[in-house]
Amino acid sequence: MQRIPLVEQHRGSELRLRALFLQGLDGDEQAYRRFLQATAAHLRAFLRRRLGSWPDEVEDLVQECLLAIHNQRRSYYTAVPLTAWMHAIARYKLIDWFRRHVRQGSLHDPLDEADGLFTSADEDAGHARRDVLTLLATLPDKQRKAIIYTKLDGLSVREAASAMQMSEASIKVAVHRGLKTLAGSLRETT
Repeated sequence: MQRIPLVEQHRGSELRLRALFLQGLDGDEQAYRRFLQATAAHLRAFLRRRLGSWPDEVEDLVQECLLAIHNQRRSYYTAVPLTAWMHAIARYKLIDWFRRHVRQGSLHDPLDEADGLFTSADEDAGHARRDVLTLLATLPDKQRKAIIYTKLDGLSVREAASAMQMSEASIKVAVHRGLKTLAGSLRETT
């Protein structure tokens, strides 16, 4: 089986979002709309990992982040990875949210020191994503891409079908078979 390097897989999401963003900055409304939809899915996953105790707040924070990204879009420096820029905005919005919503004294560490917590969470998430992508590399191309689009990138079945030029039913089957294969391989290793 051909293995896709992890760096290449991460770069794929970065390049896709960056291309849509830059096209949007150049006036392509459709590209900008697709960028916002893909970014919403990306941020939703990013924020869910950090707001486990408050899942109802994720959508509000996603909207705040999208608004901030839109308002700051002209300040984006193209030498910086777009996802790093977006994550920085999301972290600031998340810290602001914690300051507004968490009662004083309910956390042991002051919120000013929260950056260290998020860095650790980012590293853990990065390791987990690497492990998942390593497992996914063992799957056939269609199954792997279908799982990445729908389960990791947060696209709908319809969006994944459009991106892969497949029917929605084929996407569902590919995801089901891929997850079943992964579950079987995990059972063998434990």
